[in-house]
Amino acid sequence: MRSTQLTTGRTFGIALDDGEDFLAQLVAFCTEHGIRSGYLPMFLGGFRTVRLVGTCERIADPDAPVWAGADYETVEALGSGTIAWDEEAGVVAPHVHVSVGLKGQAADGRTSHLLSGEVQFIHELFLVEVVQPTMIRPKLGIHRVPTLQFERATAE
Repeated sequence: MRSTQLTTGRTFGIALDDGEDFLAQLVAFCTEHGIRSGYLPMFLGGFRTVRLVGTCERIADPDAPVWAGADYETVEALGSGTIAWDEEAGVVAPHVHVSVGLKGQAADGRTSHLLSGEVQFIHELFLVEVVQPTMIRPKLGIHRVPTLQFERATAE
């Protein structure tokens, strides 16, 4: 287990509008405001289309991550996530999980890692910046899974 006390900075309320790409807009917002670390305590709204990690195929190695995606349309969503810095790529790396209800199937539910999503109507979210320590997400282990780490500032 890894743990550390977080020093938070700014808190933002964000509303994404119909047709916007959820993850692209989140990354753009973080870039515009200089946010490298943070968390989304919650978000809610609808997705016209959404891609979640999942498969209907047999999973050959249950200890390996699933990289495949499953697509859904017209869903209501509730989720949360973390934002960390990907040093290798030099970009913000959101890690977002979501539970969605399929509107056309009596709100039958799915829960998984969000790969992509197009907002339907509106998405409301809150973002809390973490100013210390910087959270990073290096790819670790034999499966190269992006894994949250806490990077301490070095004294000068």
